[in-house]
Amino acid sequence: MVLVIDSSSAETGLAVLSAGRVVAESRLPSQRDGELAKAVRRLSSPQDLTAVAVGLGPGSFTGLRLGASYGVGLALGLSLPLLGFGSLELQLARARRKTIAVVEAGRGRLYWLRAGPGEVAAVGTPVQLPAGWPLVGWLRPSTQQAVTEAGRSQLPEAELRTFGEGAGRVLEGAQELTYDTVRLRYMQSLGRSQP
Repeated sequence: MVLVIDSSSAETGLAVLSAGRVVAESRLPSQRDGELAKAVRRLSSPQDLTAVAVGLGPGSFTGLRLGASYGVGLALGLSLPLLGFGSLELQLARARRKTIAVVEAGRGRLYWLRAGPGEVAAVGTPVQLPAGWPLVGWLRPSTQQAVTEAGRSQLPEAELRTFGEGAGRVLEGAQELTYDTVRLRYMQSLGRSQP
């Protein structure tokens, strides 16, 4: 079973998958480090895990560090393979139609990734987001309000795949990492070519 952790957003998504199928999943407010370990224990026994996958961002500086460090420590402690995936790509995988994935970037900005040919990743304010497609992603209430005021719509959770279902799709292309080479993507690295 693979434990998936993405703490890049306003919420942390957790899922346990077995052969690509969701066994259990949970969401909790990000940046609550003590809650992460408890939530993982509620989903699965560490002895049942065969791998750990962590979101590499872009996203919240503190949130990414909490989720990735917990995932790396767990994988290292249990001698399990460690996998990495893009947080925006996971949000895109939750959508059933063309959309723009968004993640909090701080200071009223969003990281975003438009689906489709020539995928484009960028950072900007809600008014700078491309028009025409709805958004998918977990946002803080103040950011959600700014997105709405900018005339952008967000797909409701009921129309999306669950976090676990999206994780199952994105793990097909996840990269295997070594414990000492985990590179998180923050704003300063977003403009560079991403793997």
